[in-house]
Amino acid sequence: MPEHRLPAETSLGHVRIRVTDRARAESFYQKVLGMTLCRSSDQEAAFDVRPDGSGIVVIEATPGAEQGPRRATGLFHFAILLPDRPSLARAFRHLHAVGWQLQGASDHAVSEALYLADPDGNGIEIYCDRPRESWPQIGPELQMTTERLDLASLLSEAPPSMDGSPWRMPPGTRLGHIHLRVSQLDAAERFYHGVLGFDIVTRAYPGALFMSAGGYHHHVAANVWAGVGAPRPPANATGLIDFSVVIPGDDALERVLDRIRSETSTEPQPVWIGGRAGWRVEDPDGNGVVLIPED
Repeated sequence: MPEHRLPAETSLGHVRIRVTDRARAESFYQKVLGMTLCRSSDQEAAFDVRPDGSGIVVIEATPGAEQGPRRATGLFHFAILLPDRPSLARAFRHLHAVGWQLQGASDHAVSEALYLADPDGNGIEIYCDRPRESWPQIGPELQMTTERLDLASLLSEAPPSMDGSPWRMPPGTRLGHIHLRVSQLDAAERFYHGVLGFDIVTRAYPGALFMSAGGYHHHVAANVWAGVGAPRPPANATGLIDFSVVIPGDDALERVLDRIRSETSTEPQPVWIGGRAGWRVEDPDGNGVVLIPED
């Protein structure tokens, strides 16, 4: 494997977002999204599928925070990967039962997805993957689509709720990918592909780029749908603060840190995320990326 590529086992860890109202956000992530509060402090609250989890979604409520503008760089959506299709079916049934409006439901050929937003407008995708062997490919690129999701077929796989208990995200749920609005695709490619080492998966979507490690359909996506040269959001805007990339192997992590220092003239900053030490950098649009060694 060439030195500049991330190990195939690379994954994502957490996403940290800014919200305006902590109590409202905590209620949403527990009662609507079906996650468990696993860590809480004056600065933040973290949610996972286990009480002892390190946190998949972390929220920070900033005094005076305002909803971020759509015509700016930052978070497009973060995506929660469920372990199987019946889990996605239960999620859809739950969201319908609590009356939370979906923004979309799509069949991407490689996955099936539901789209919504939290009370502050932070975009969220809840999805499940199709088997890898079924992912369509033409030449070196995966062929992802955006077709209408067959909701009747999905619901046919929803298991019955035997005890009337509320839906909770099941074990095995994790952060699957992050989708960013950027100002320039070339700059995003140089950082995420050329420096961090994600592979290019597909350029087939106009104005977008999909990247991953280990042949996954994407861990990071970037788009210029807010406009080429879109500005950064205000410092106190809701939206993305940072997300983490979990890199197996100390040597692989050190190689990435060395490339960051030599190719971006940036010194990664040590941080502590949910009981784990990591290194924080920013992409060309100021989106925070935390590099964490695998446990």
